[in-house]
Amino acid sequence: SLGNIQYVRFVGFRNYLQLFNDPLFWQALQNTLYFVLVGGPLSVVVSLGAALLLNSKLVRFKSFFRAIYFAPVVTTLVAVAVVWRFVYHPRFGLLNYFLGFLGINPIDWLGDPTYAMPAIILLAVWKNFGYNMIIFIAGLQNIPEELYEAARIDGANARQQFLHITIPMLAPTTLFISIITMIGYFQLFAEPYVMTQGGPLNSTLSIVLLMYQQGFRWWNMGYSASLAFVLFVIILIGSLIQFKLQKRGEVA
Repeated sequence: SLGNIQYVRFVGFRNYLQLFNDPLFWQALQNTLYFVLVGGPLSVVVSLGAALLLNSKLVRFKSFFRAIYFAPVVTTLVAVAVVWRFVYHPRFGLLNYFLGFLGINPIDWLGDPTYAMPAIILLAVWKNFGYNMIIFIAGLQNIPEELYEAARIDGANARQQFLHITIPMLAPTTLFISIITMIGYFQLFAEPYVMTQGGPLNSTLSIVLLMYQQGFRWWNMGYSASLAFVLFVIILIGSLIQFKLQKRGEVA
């Protein structure tokens, strides 16, 4: 009991030894890295694409579309889960309904280990890309228009302007968004907890969800704390790698 320090005893590195010998930890780590390496870049690309679209002169009613794109961020996950469970329903789901027009058999999106992870990532990207989009829009609006005017005078097309002006000028913003997105996917909890409870067959079990289960379902607080520290170290290493890559890109 944590309420009585007489029952607290030091166990050294036993929790870490147990952790690194636990197949469930390695499964959760593999799933979490999948979330980060697939969901992270996808979220950044979708956010940047939406920001470029809303910042262009081709779109009218920009404030309206910004509000629409940002709405999922402020919507409670319970309400989102109800909607997406209907979308992913194996028999009556909206997604399978459209796949039926293509002659594709219905897919059990949340019950099949092959499709459960992409389904969770799609939900996470849709739920959170609006926040990054707003930051990208702010970064785009801080780029001096004179740079684009000078490039057009020199004969640069839209693609060249994007590669040689927009991308370099957005580098600090992109680094910030990449780091917070990476951290967000390392800490992914609500989506797999609400949609699949880490299943099927632990195929969507994240480290934070495992931490929650160990700490608050089985009351293995020491083991859960060890998971938290290992996750902190992993996030720190990932952030340092991104900083190094960014500096190397600036030098190049």
